[in-house]
Amino acid sequence: MSPVWSLCAGLLLLLLLWVRHRGLEAVLVHHRWVFVCLFLLPLSILFDVYYQLRAWAVWRLHSAPRQHAQRVRHIQAQRPFGYYLLQVREWKNEGSKRYMCTGRPGWLTVSLRVGKYKKIHKNIMINLMDVLEVDSERRVVRVEPLVTMGQLTAHLNPMGWTIPVVPELDDLTVGGLIMGTGIESSSHIYGLFQHTCVAYELVLADGSLVRCSPTENSDLFYAVPWSCGTLGFLVAAEIKMIPAKKYVKIHYEPVRGLQKICEKFTEESKKKENSFVEGLVYSLEEAVIMTGVLTDEAEQSKINRIGNYYKPWFFKHVEKYLKADRTGTEYIPSRHYYHRHTRSIFWELQDIIPFGNNPVFRYLFGWMVPPKISLLKLTQGEAIRKLYEQHHVVQDMLVPMKSLEKSIQTFHVDLNVYPLWLCPFILPNNPGMVHPKGDEAELYVDIGAYGEPKRKQFEARASMRQMEKFVRSVHGFQMLYADCYMTREEFWDMFDGSLYHKLREQMNCKDAFPEVYDKICKAARH
Repeated sequence: MSPVWSLCAGLLLLLLLWVRHRGLEAVLVHHRWVFVCLFLLPLSILFDVYYQLRAWAVWRLHSAPRQHAQRVRHIQAQRPFGYYLLQVREWKNEGSKRYMCTGRPGWLTVSLRVGKYKKIHKNIMINLMDVLEVDSERRVVRVEPLVTMGQLTAHLNPMGWTIPVVPELDDLTVGGLIMGTGIESSSHIYGLFQHTCVAYELVLADGSLVRCSPTENSDLFYAVPWSCGTLGFLVAAEIKMIPAKKYVKIHYEPVRGLQKICEKFTEESKKKENSFVEGLVYSLEEAVIMTGVLTDEAEQSKINRIGNYYKPWFFKHVEKYLKADRTGTEYIPSRHYYHRHTRSIFWELQDIIPFGNNPVFRYLFGWMVPPKISLLKLTQGEAIRKLYEQHHVVQDMLVPMKSLEKSIQTFHVDLNVYPLWLCPFILPNNPGMVHPKGDEAELYVDIGAYGEPKRKQFEARASMRQMEKFVRSVHGFQMLYADCYMTREEFWDMFDGSLYHKLREQMNCKDAFPEVYDKICKAARH
C-alpha cells in the first residue's frame, strides 16, 4: 500500500473512532461540516454532472423537447410511464378519493421543509425538465416546470439572451418560482418572476390541457402564481427574454444610520436607469447599497469573476467595502452576477461549514461548493430538523417600501439576524393572491432573514407569529416556502383569495387538490 493510501486509511480510522466516541447524532448536529465535506459535497458534484450532461445531450439531440407533448399526454391519460408514473384519469377511475400532488420527492425542493402531504396524497410524476423553444422573434423562451435557473441561464446566455428576473440560487425551478414566487435585484423594474411570464400550460383536475395568458383564460393566468399547485399541474411556461450583456457594472456604497440606509435604498430603487438594486444590512445601523447596470464594455483591471470557486463569498466581499468605509466600482460577468449568492447559499453555508470562506478551503475544495440543499434536507435527521426549527430562521417578508424602516426595526427586535437581504420590486395591481392595497402599482421590498437569531429568549413560534402579524398590518406578504405559523383566517387576511376560491369552485378543484393553506402551513410540513 502506498504512503498516501496508508495515510488516508489512518485518517479514516481516526475519524470513525472519533464518531463512535462522540456518537453519530452528536457529530451530525454539532459537527455537521464533517459529514457535509466528506459525503454531501462529492454527492452534490455527481448530481451536477448528471444534470449538466443531460441538459447538453437533450439540446444536442432534441429528443426530450420533442417528447414534451407525449409526456403531457401521459400525465393526462394516466397510463404507466417508466415504471412509476400514474396519471390523472387513473385517479378519477379510482374514485377521486385522495387529493393529487406532484410526485417529486419533498427533499428535492429548495424549501427547507418537506411536505407531509406527499405521503397521503396521490403522487403524479411531472418529469418535465427541458428547455423547449427559444423564440427570438417574440423574445420568449418556452420551458418545462423543472428547468432550473442555472440550467436556463447557461442555455440562454451563449445565445445572447437572458430572462428579466433571474432568482438567485441555481437550483430554483421555473415551476417553483411560478407556483410560489421569485425575486431578484432587477425586480424594481420587472416585478416578481410571475410578472415576466406571458403564458402557462396546465393539466387541470379533469385531465384537460389548458393554456392561459393575459388574453386567454385570464382569470386562471392571474390565479396560478402563489397557488402552490392547487389549481392544476403546470407543464410548461413562456417567459419573456431580454438581450444579455457581458458584464454588470456594480457600484458599492456603504451607508450608516438606519434612516439614511432606507432613504438611499428607496432613492436607488426608484431609478429605472439602475438595472439592479440590492442592499445587504450588516447591523441595525450599517449597510452596503449596490446598484448595477448591464454593459458590454469593462475596464480590465476592475473585472471581478466572483463566481470562480476560489473567490471570496459575495456577502463577505461586499462587507469589505463597509469595513474599509469606501465606495467601489467593479465589473462582474453577467452570469457570475446572477448567481453571486449561490456558492454560499446567501450566508447559510457559514453555519454549516464555518471555515468555508477560508482561502485555503476555497482553493482546495471551493470547486465542490455548495452542497445541494436537497441533500442537506434528505440527510438532516430529526435532531437537526428540531434544532434548526427552534434556533434558525429562513424567512422572506415582502413589505411596502414606505414601511422599510419600521420593518427593519421589527426584524431587529423580533429576530436580530444579520445580514438582512434587501431586494426591491414593483408590485402591479393585477388580480390574484398578491397585489397592492391601492389601485396602482406600488414599490415593495423583500427583506430576507437567514441565520441564527441573536434575540434573547427567541422562541420560533411566538417570534414568527409576531412577525407575521406585523407584516399583515402593513399589507405585506410572506413567501410561502418558509415556515408559516398563521391560522387559516390570518392567512386569508394576508392574501386575497377571492379569485383563487372562485376558480377552485368553477374548475372542481376542491376534490382534486388541497387548499393552498393546507400545503404551506406549519402543520403540513416537517
